[in-house]
Amino acid sequence: MQGSANLNVMIKAARLAGRSLTKDFREVENLQVSRKGAGDFVTKADLSAEKIIKEQLMEARPTYGWLAEEGGEEEGTDPTRRWIVDPLDGTTNFLHGLPHWAVSIALEHKGQIIAGVIFDAAKDEMYFAEKGKGAWMNDTRLRVSSRHSMIDSVFATGIPFGGRSDLPETIKDIAQIAPSVAGIRRWGSAALDLAYVAAGRYEGYWERRLNSWDLAAGIVLVREAGGFIEPLNPKGNILEDGEVICANEAIFNTFAKTIRR
Repeated sequence: MQGSANLNVMIKAARLAGRSLTKDFREVENLQVSRKGAGDFVTKADLSAEKIIKEQLMEARPTYGWLAEEGGEEEGTDPTRRWIVDPLDGTTNFLHGLPHWAVSIALEHKGQIIAGVIFDAAKDEMYFAEKGKGAWMNDTRLRVSSRHSMIDSVFATGIPFGGRSDLPETIKDIAQIAPSVAGIRRWGSAALDLAYVAAGRYEGYWERRLNSWDLAAGIVLVREAGGFIEPLNPKGNILEDGEVICANEAIFNTFAKTIRR
């Protein structure tokens, strides 16, 4: 697909950051896996990737605003446009040498996500989408799964870590849905969970207590691949609430009713 100038800048930034992270990822397994050793190294890798992305995006579009996991928020002179960036989604996987993490970059215009890029550098899978132009992975057009039955469907979610207060709610969700589906996956990257729904690898995904940079790029990917994506609270806002549910059209209503019960 021939992308816009903005999308091309986003893809270039994601590739450069992904290249840096891949080099660092190879070093992780050579470090002692401890809070002090590998943890500090991964933090530096994360910050380095964000620096690369910011330099690329802000050089190309210096008037746009900025919101990122590590660097926080900066207002731009153009109040209608903002980059939303997660330089390393799946940090725990990265820390443990698990090749399932991604760079996520989104462009917001007047409160709507109009373009998104999610780069799985370990597998060299570049997911990207622009509003009204479809969703893609490398050279392949993406469509959500065509499965119609919950019992044939695989879903993804996140499981809260470190004794977070929302753990009982997630366990309740899993207990509600597990008896009626083919499987539930917890792979540790919200950005890739959304990309996998867009690619038809999962039928649906839900999660609570996320940040806007975890979700932003995936929103446009799922929509442009023909999926339904909403806040868990139907009256809410995905980016503001940090809660999401999505699936293909055929099973969305049944899936949503089960989780929202």
